[in-house]
Amino acid sequence: MSHTPNELIDMFPKQAAQIHDLKAENGEFSRIFDEYHDVTREIHRGETNVEPMDDFHLEELRKRRLQMLDRVTAILK
Repeated sequence: MSHTPNELIDMFPKQAAQIHDLKAENGEFSRIFDEYHDVTREIHRGETNVEPMDDFHLEELRKRRLQMLDRVTAILK
């Protein structure tokens, strides 16, 4: 469990400028970026019991975040 959310910029620090440009220019990337942020925050709230949730829901959110991370990785390449 992490006590700080995993932001895309933190995960891809060398691509920070590319992420910024893609967020401004690519609608799909912008949508994924925003959704990734929302899901990461929801996971963080669940892991820290700020917003308790069952393990099944938390696992589904983590899988969803991994799918988005895979898509972001593909776009960045």
